[in-house]
Amino acid sequence: MRGPKGIPALLEKQRQIQEIEKRNAGLARENERKREHIKRLSDDPAEQELEIRQRLKLAHPGEKIYIVGEREKK
Repeated sequence: MRGPKGIPALLEKQRQIQEIEKRNAGLARENERKREHIKRLSDDPAEQELEIRQRLKLAHPGEKIYIVGEREKK
């Protein structure tokens, strides 16, 4: 029961399996969130505009944008 194929190896494999299962569950949740986001973008033009404006940092004519946060240290 000892050695490279003994109980410690079995316990390590079980731990690895649990870790991978947790990671897979997290990835599945992330995939579902992304699917929902894509669906909202495809169904709602206002959501599309918001996404584009956020990504490209665009503003309508006459609109002012304020950036709040800490300045980068140089």
